Amino acid sequence: MSDQVMGRISGRFGRVEPRATDRTYLRGLLSSVERKNGWQLAEQAGRIRPRPIQRLLRCACWYADAVRDGLRAYGVEYLGADGVPVLDETGFLKKGRASAGVQRQYTRAAGCIENAQVGVFST
Repeated sequence: MSDQVMGRISGRFGRVEPRATDRTYLRGLLSSVERKNGWQLAEQAGRIRPRPIQRLLRCACWYADAVRDGLRAYGVEYLGADGVPVLDETGFLKKGRASAGVQRQYTRAAGCIENAQVGVFST
């Protein structure tokens, strides 16, 4: 992950502890780890427990609008003023209901209404 991007995000956290964890969390999300939960992201980062990542998501104070604005500014610098990121919605078929966001919904993957989880990706 680009140090420029992390520099724009890290300063938006009010305390030093979440600043140390945000890089680990985002690298984990962008990694090839199949399941992106606290335990797997912690293991991928070489940590023994997921507590810092869980604490980051549960109770860290951060400035969401400032993060959004900083990332948008980086995107404009990277893509140029006329650049457009492409967003794609993708459905994942799920057998059970244990994963977050799973419900009966239409998904192109099945071509009908099935238990699915939907993710939105940017390229």
